[in-house]
Amino acid sequence: MRSKILFLASLVLSTCMASMPGEAWLLEVDGPIGPATADYVVRTIQEAESGAAEVLILQMNTPGGLDRAMRDIIQAILASRVPVVTYVAPQGSRAASAGTYILYASHVAAMAPATNLGAATPIIIGGLPKLPGAEPDSAEEGAEPDQDGKDTPLTPQSTMHSKMVNDAQAYIRSLAELRGRNVDWAVKAVTEAATLTAQQALELDVIDLIAKDTSELIEALHGRSVLLDGEERLLNVAGANVHLVVPGWRTDFLRVVTNPSVAYLLLLVGIYGLILEFSTPGIGAAGIIGGICLLIALYAMQLLPISYSALALMLLGLGLMAAEALSPSFGVLGIGGVAAFIIGSIMLMDADVPGFRIALPIILALTAVSAGVLIVVLNLLLRARKQPVVSGSSTLLGETAEVVDSGNAGVLVRLHGEIWRVDCPASLKVGDHVSVKKVSGLLLDVEKKE
Repeated sequence: MRSKILFLASLVLSTCMASMPGEAWLLEVDGPIGPATADYVVRTIQEAESGAAEVLILQMNTPGGLDRAMRDIIQAILASRVPVVTYVAPQGSRAASAGTYILYASHVAAMAPATNLGAATPIIIGGLPKLPGAEPDSAEEGAEPDQDGKDTPLTPQSTMHSKMVNDAQAYIRSLAELRGRNVDWAVKAVTEAATLTAQQALELDVIDLIAKDTSELIEALHGRSVLLDGEERLLNVAGANVHLVVPGWRTDFLRVVTNPSVAYLLLLVGIYGLILEFSTPGIGAAGIIGGICLLIALYAMQLLPISYSALALMLLGLGLMAAEALSPSFGVLGIGGVAAFIIGSIMLMDADVPGFRIALPIILALTAVSAGVLIVVLNLLLRARKQPVVSGSSTLLGETAEVVDSGNAGVLVRLHGEIWRVDCPASLKVGDHVSVKKVSGLLLDVEKKE
């Protein structure tokens, strides 16, 4: 009898718990997708798996972002044991470039009215801009075959672009096939930079639903079946509480230091601080601050898509400018250092992604400061060289001395209160005056003054 009662009680309890809606976690991504965003999303997914989250809503408004950060987010979504709903909201938002890939990877894709997605063509990384009027490459848009009717060979830049497009095309195709979404349009979004409105995306089976706000989204999600770990799962979120996951200090710190301009400034402060400490030992503060800033900058740069050759060029430029300041070469090292520094700074960020570029005014301002320091150092050097010598044996040249002894021990003269032995081709007697022509150790070469 007792066992029956316990069985009925457990059955009732399990039924009640099953009927209770789970909690919906909400995290907001607003802006470019970078290392800080990836860390925020991945950590939240991990916490949701160990928490009481029934569903995780990723509310997104992004112009795109870095490929590495995007792939980290997608890998976390694909491995998640909690259904992830990507929701392009609020109205007026977009899921461009990297946002489109994340939308395709999610278990449920939703959009608010007056939103759009697409334009997922990878941006060419590296390379130099073409001169005005230059002929386009054959593999690029607008290229034409040569006179023989054959296409010209692919350039390294066009080949790299083709590889990137093909890789991105295969990647988004695999995500579309996994989630059962429109494969053809996904390929168009990559190859033709196609875009869709929310209504168009729903009609073309790119997204699953349209919702005006989070409350309407939760109502639409209730009872929906999603494929999770190869098994169908019904979402029970009717009347669920929405838990907003606020980014912590770690995310805020990463967002600041992974800003390319901030990382660039930290790098320069670190290098200049160490140069100052090494050139003037004992300051202490310069070395400590410089070391901390340099380490933080290096940590940020290993998360960012930087060109290490450009970084080496920057360091070479700073080294040449430091050498100019410590061992002046009348501008040769300084000019070369400034040129190397500018070129390296412009080439440092190996990606043309909005929000992940070093601001050109910052580069020019820091270059101007470095050049100004060099000009001041060179000016002080030239002034110092024009000043008369005030110490050493060279100050005795041309001075007049009086003979005080001309005995057998040699001729002695008084010069600046000191007694010197002299060598003179003419005969000298006490009281004669001589002019110093050369200093040879403790002997003065002089000539008699008339």
